[in-house]
Amino acid sequence: MTNVLAERYASPAMKALWSPTGRIGLERDFWIAVMKGQRELGIAIPAAAIRDYERVKSQIDLGSIDARERVTLHDVKARIEEFSGLAGREFIHLGLTSRDLTENVEQLQILRALRLVQWKAAAALHGLAAQAAAHRNLLLTGRTHNVPAQPTTLGKRIAMFGEELLSAYTRLGELLDRYPVRGLKGAVGTQLDQLTLLGGDFKKTAQLEQRVLKHLGFKAALGAVGQVYPRSLDFEVVTALHQIAAAAASFATTLRLMAGQGLLTEGFQKGQVGSSAMPHKMNARNCERICGFATILSGYVTMCSGLAGHQWNEGDVSCSVVRRVALPDSFYAIDGLLETWLNVLGQMTVFPAAIAAESERNLPFLATTTILMEAVKAGAGRETAHEAIKEHALAAAQALREGGEAALVERLAGDARLGLGEAVLRRILSETHRFVGAAPAQVDHFVTTARTLAKAQKGAARYQPMKLL
Repeated sequence: MTNVLAERYASPAMKALWSPTGRIGLERDFWIAVMKGQRELGIAIPAAAIRDYERVKSQIDLGSIDARERVTLHDVKARIEEFSGLAGREFIHLGLTSRDLTENVEQLQILRALRLVQWKAAAALHGLAAQAAAHRNLLLTGRTHNVPAQPTTLGKRIAMFGEELLSAYTRLGELLDRYPVRGLKGAVGTQLDQLTLLGGDFKKTAQLEQRVLKHLGFKAALGAVGQVYPRSLDFEVVTALHQIAAAAASFATTLRLMAGQGLLTEGFQKGQVGSSAMPHKMNARNCERICGFATILSGYVTMCSGLAGHQWNEGDVSCSVVRRVALPDSFYAIDGLLETWLNVLGQMTVFPAAIAAESERNLPFLATTTILMEAVKAGAGRETAHEAIKEHALAAAQALREGGEAALVERLAGDARLGLGEAVLRRILSETHRFVGAAPAQVDHFVTTARTLAKAQKGAARYQPMKLL
């Protein structure tokens, strides 16, 4: 059971990881890997039996498995019977409990899905770096509380959200480096059945687990664990995905606001319709979708937080009701979000003339902090100058709202409390480069860092996202 919309926008690679067919394929590979390890360590499993299982491992009939489960009322037992029936053998699942299979395979799905997310996040970093570099020096009205504040550059604004993604990307890499698998631990975590099969040989039991870890691609296994791995680990995974989504959603929200002001568009395709009623509309629909996916992930964070710290003794299965939805859907949502974000980063169109017109209209107001500092340097008291500038700025803003002229420069020049003539004020306003502060240098630093990280993920910089509906 999955969120239909989230699955719709997930890539084929992500869907293959979490599909029922994909999962059963991973389980069968796991069983075969365990059999091979057990045979090499002395358990009497014929080589021919392993070949028989390998011969039929791709014959996956979901209908047949479902029919078996309706009789057994046990999903793993149904899949054991199906696979053994196809092979004509009974050698899989020796010494295993259901959670030896399901926990390890689910964690394998998570590991591979995290790597795919990491790769696409690197592609997003590269896209952000390209857009930030392209608009490094484009003067823009910076806003706090959505009200004009001080000048910045469009490149800096983009880099700001890129910086947030950098933090999330770093966290994801750290999680991948240490993410532990449960391993072969048996019904309550004591490895009793494997020890029994292997004649009580602790060394061989450890060797078998290491071989399974190597097959799965994990660096480490949990040591003292029960039937299930701690569900706080699922919470850590989903919150890592949500942190990536947060960077994308902040970017998308701001892009929606800028699109509403006519400063840019997320991209508008030939034949695209913005509204069935209003032909002129060019809605930022992809950015809206990004924000929606981030909200979905917020829900799964809440769901997984309810499982963390709720383990009964060595384990129970109440969590599976939530996890069967929350885990695949979280990855579908983040994958769809990243695919959408990459489309936006590749197609967004900036309108420099519109941005320049907004900046020219707002610049006298945006420069008030610089004028305040210049007035102080000319001998004015800081609070006196602040009060004078505030009075004139509010009066100028009111004049604009009433259809008049702001004439803020003239108002300020005529106030003896500031000690700045009109020529001085005009000169200050003409030096637009000084108003953006360190923005260009900050863009350069972000671009260098982002491109270095993206380059480490081979092929990420050249990734072409799906064509979205």
